Amino acid sequence: MSQSTFGSTAGSAANALGSGAKGMGKVFEGFKDFISRGNAVDLAVGVVIGAAFGVLVQSIVDGFINPLIGWIFGQPNLDEVLAFGPDGKDPISFGHILSAAITFLITAAAVYFVVVLPLNKLAARRKRGEEAEPAAPAEDILLLQEIRDLLAQRPTPALQSDLTTPPTIRPEDGPTPPAPTV
Repeated sequence: MSQSTFGSTAGSAANALGSGAKGMGKVFEGFKDFISRGNAVDLAVGVVIGAAFGVLVQSIVDGFINPLIGWIFGQPNLDEVLAFGPDGKDPISFGHILSAAITFLITAAAVYFVVVLPLNKLAARRKRGEEAEPAAPAEDILLLQEIRDLLAQRPTPALQSDLTTPPTIRPEDGPTPPAPTV
């Protein structure tokens, strides 16, 4: 590779890196805009709540469903129920699949009855106009809003002087302009 080829290659790499750095700034700017929107925050809250809800459902399965299954089938959980296969090998376990299906159904039912159904009823009530109006603000809030509105209507002293008296320029207030030269 000759010197001129190497130099032009290095120059184009530097140019590409420079434009990439500008592009990275745009990427970070876009990421900042994405995070600033409420959707990303709502999604993060949903994931955290979902994880906590999953732990709750798993504790219901471990503390209530599995002991109930143990009383019925004589096993602590469904993992060993309906399992078959050759000795010394991993068995095919339909009980494990059944356990996961029960956990899914409990989770889906809880989400439906605790979250979806009440929100749908609330939306239907709001559509019919049955939802109670929000409570009126407290007296101190109303007083503060009135003060805010009165202050917003009152012109500032600077604005008042600008509107009522035009500026006057008097020779004694400032330097005299230089005499024109001929």
